[in-house]
Amino acid sequence: MRVLIADDDPVLRHALRAQLKEWRYTSVVVEDGDSALVALERPDPPLLAVIDWNMPGMDGVELCRHVRATPRLAAMYMILLTGNQDQKDVVAGLESGADDYITKPFSWEELRARLRIGSRIVGLQQALATRVDELQQALVNVKRLSGLLPICAYCKKIRNSGDYWMQVERYLAEHSEAEFSHGICPDCLQTQLSFDQAE
Repeated sequence: MRVLIADDDPVLRHALRAQLKEWRYTSVVVEDGDSALVALERPDPPLLAVIDWNMPGMDGVELCRHVRATPRLAAMYMILLTGNQDQKDVVAGLESGADDYITKPFSWEELRARLRIGSRIVGLQQALATRVDELQQALVNVKRLSGLLPICAYCKKIRNSGDYWMQVERYLAEHSEAEFSHGICPDCLQTQLSFDQAE
């Protein structure tokens, strides 16, 4: 999974890149919030981010707010990285749209664990989005059978878009995934028995 690293400290940027590579993540590394925004506006942005709070230009909190206001980035998982340890700062960071918060100095193992959590959540969101797409497609298929169906009052055949008349079961089979088995209802059975006895 690709991870955006946005930090103005060159030493920390280098360390984060090296550590993430060891953990089998691909990094997109930038030095400030404005560059991070450019990276996120590309067609295939990273879905995980480690963002420093204090950066030149757009800071981490502003970047988080911007991401949350951008629908196509809604699934992004953002970890805010900062030296601010005051509880008010933690709350402000999370309310800006960050999913997680790590204070400096931090443990590499803690960062790794939090990245794993982020990867899992992003994976679940992607799976959910795929399932929603499948359900929407299924709904489109169901809607194909909606609307006015021209049906013969006598033989009950349906007229299709090519102005041909066909049996109801054939029409439904062509416009849905329905399968049919044939039986006889009690009324028709009684009618047929009466007809047979009359003969």
